[in-house]
Amino acid sequence: MVAAINESAGLAGLPVTDSAPHERGDAARNRALLLDAARALIAEHGADAVTMDDVASAAGVGKGTLFRRFGSRAGLMIVLLDEDEKVQQQAFMFGPPPLGPGASPVERLLAYGRERLRFVWDHRALLSDAGRDPQTRFNAPAMLHRSHVRMLLATAGTSGDLDGQADALLSLLDSDYVTHQVEDLGRSLETQGQAWEDVVRKLCGT
Repeated sequence: MVAAINESAGLAGLPVTDSAPHERGDAARNRALLLDAARALIAEHGADAVTMDDVASAAGVGKGTLFRRFGSRAGLMIVLLDEDEKVQQQAFMFGPPPLGPGASPVERLLAYGRERLRFVWDHRALLSDAGRDPQTRFNAPAMLHRSHVRMLLATAGTSGDLDGQADALLSLLDSDYVTHQVEDLGRSLETQGQAWEDVVRKLCGT
């Protein structure tokens, strides 16, 4: 309980990914149609192959509606990523242990790393696109992840430069790094998860 209270206090200034503003019924329906269409196309063809024309056609709306709602292809991709990010952020901040409060900080770090590896792999194209722009690479959701890892390291009693240690750990979860490990080096997510665990235990002295 104390850990949960401390976490809520420590992360209070870093909100979970912002929700979309309140919309009229027809605008909200169009938004949902477009996002559902984009998700389905990405699942079938991969993010790199999906165009704005494809999304508009699949959703049955004009391309102008799509551009007015999201501004650009990059804007659409960021919204898709943010929606899924919000679900994961809620899980590690408020969900059941070991990912959420209630487990030891080391157990939570281990669960976080493995869960995040799966998320990064499933969203690798979107995260890679976002990572090329400093405005999205270091946005509020990214800083929330960093603060979460740093807080768990501190709660575990880790000594030394916590900022550097958090950054070093999170580099193992970078989308381009994870993709390179899987596609070029043949290192599975399970193998990478074990590497994450080894580094966490070294840092935390367990």
